[in-house]
Amino acid sequence: MQHLLTAPASEDGYHLPAAAVHTAVTLPDGTALRHGDVLIAAITSCTNTSNPGVMLAAGLLAKKAVQAGLRVGPHVKTSLAPGSRVVTDYLERAGLLPYLNQLGFNLAAYGCTTCIGNAGDLAPELNAAIVDNGLVCAAVLSGNRNFEARIHPNLKANFLASPPLVVAYALAGSMQRDLMTEPLGRGRDGRDVFLGDLWPASHEIEALMGLALNGKAYRSNYDKVHEQ
Repeated sequence: MQHLLTAPASEDGYHLPAAAVHTAVTLPDGTALRHGDVLIAAITSCTNTSNPGVMLAAGLLAKKAVQAGLRVGPHVKTSLAPGSRVVTDYLERAGLLPYLNQLGFNLAAYGCTTCIGNAGDLAPELNAAIVDNGLVCAAVLSGNRNFEARIHPNLKANFLASPPLVVAYALAGSMQRDLMTEPLGRGRDGRDVFLGDLWPASHEIEALMGLALNGKAYRSNYDKVHEQ
């Protein structure tokens, strides 16, 4: 992200002067908004929510984050919009949906949302800070479209990621943070919490996969499709 901020448009960059990269704009609540800050983080219906492995991984990562005492910053607009009720069914039965909810990934809809620009607007003070100061702020989503102005007219940087990485970047709050070497935040014990501390192991996902491969859940949901 740091390279993209100063790179020319011909290299898919934002062509900012080097001196402007560290610009910080103070918001009315006293917090600062910077280039690369994540303002929308969405687990969307387009692509990855059809894969139970990554959805369970997102739920497990959220669970570990909540247990560690991490939380998503107030300026990050989060949402969960799977393409099927089966997804929330197995997340709930796995005991993971409450943890996603605690991080703000509440159910918004079953279907297209953020990936077609249906995330809703940002807070007026965020829009003003971006427009008045030329900030390059970001959206990260598990969809399949990320060209400029598709997600939000004022968000120039839009990144596609798997559902667990959407949760991770929501926690980090900035695309300028290197998740491989820098912490996502500090836990309730004051210690730095890294992505590696939260990333679920394969066996943790596999232990829950049976909940997502339950034929009865699919039949019971789709038997009622014409009633909804």
